[in-house]
Amino acid sequence: MRTVLKGNSAVAHAVRMARTQVISAYPITPQTSMVEELADMVAAGELKARFIKVESEHSAMAGCVAAASVGARTFTATSSHGLALMHEMLHWAAGARLPLVMVDVNRALGPGWNLWADQTDSLSQRDTGWMQLYCQSGQEAFDSVIQAFEVSQRVFLPIMVLLDAFFLSHTYEDIELPEQELVDRFLGPLRIPHALDLSHPASLGPMTDSDAYMEFRGKIEQAHQQALVTWEEVGRAWGELTGRSYGLVEEYRNDDAELTLVASSTPALTAQVAIDSLRARGIPAGLLRLRLFRPFPAESVRRALSGKKAVVVLDRNCSFGHHGIFHQEVKSALYELPPARQPAVRGIVAGLGGRDITPEAIEQMLLLGWNRQLPQPSTWWTSVPEREQAESAAGGKGR
Repeated sequence: MRTVLKGNSAVAHAVRMARTQVISAYPITPQTSMVEELADMVAAGELKARFIKVESEHSAMAGCVAAASVGARTFTATSSHGLALMHEMLHWAAGARLPLVMVDVNRALGPGWNLWADQTDSLSQRDTGWMQLYCQSGQEAFDSVIQAFEVSQRVFLPIMVLLDAFFLSHTYEDIELPEQELVDRFLGPLRIPHALDLSHPASLGPMTDSDAYMEFRGKIEQAHQQALVTWEEVGRAWGELTGRSYGLVEEYRNDDAELTLVASSTPALTAQVAIDSLRARGIPAGLLRLRLFRPFPAESVRRALSGKKAVVVLDRNCSFGHHGIFHQEVKSALYELPPARQPAVRGIVAGLGGRDITPEAIEQMLLLGWNRQLPQPSTWWTSVPEREQAESAAGGKGR
């Protein structure tokens, strides 16, 4: 069925069609309408689930951990400071190897207070053991949530599916919703071998001494590496059923490109316009979109960027004191290439706090990279109006 939905609504329908059993959530802008719709679905009997109303995001994740621990298909959603408040419980969910799904609507952290798009909230949680997947459209958000439930229950790891605040969460698009029977056929039954079961009571000791703790953490890492394979398998399987396949990364006009932009989320879709414009001017530009961030698809990145002359990484985030987080990860992946195949890599920090990233701005970034005019250090902050940026770049001064 084709319909028009905003990104938050597309997620709500995916959660419904996944036959989620427990939803534990606390409202926060710009996620609120998502859980409001889910609450309405539960109240109307459209979704046979338990909706747990809690007093904070910390409690929301605690509720999810409890529900997943007894084998329930579980979902939550949050944004920004709500995700930060969950931080302690995120470690519990991953350490307990619980298959649960969370959507985080990427929103800037304060102060100053800001409601708009910024990836710092989710990327601040990148070492908690959760998988992370970044979407660029409402259709992909719907499809990714369905796939996330399947991947999560195969590898026993929790996952965040990420949507840009307002640019995606509140933008209406044409969405294809499959039949319920198709989703039921795609999602296998949830079976957690270590789930708590009153019919088979057992004592669970939470303490781990030094003889075993590191091995548990090693198994989380092994599960992440297995997840790289599982995501590709699940993406292909979904494509066979719906015609919409997804990979770990996606390339646009990159096969013969000499200059490649690396981006994620909605700016990657905007970037296609800039790539087409540069191609029309005879500049061999291409795009690599990072869809999966944790586990990081290093081998896919190396294949896509090996031998390029220049790579520009666009980050809607920053690791203060270093540079953009995707920039760091890309450089780390490319380090293993032979020196002759390593491209020059520069980073752009842009769009923090929801500042618009236009096709013209992306084209300017790429032109500076192509002409080797991006100033040192290796990350350039686009933190001033575009006219002043252009004047600064022409004078060789970075901001």
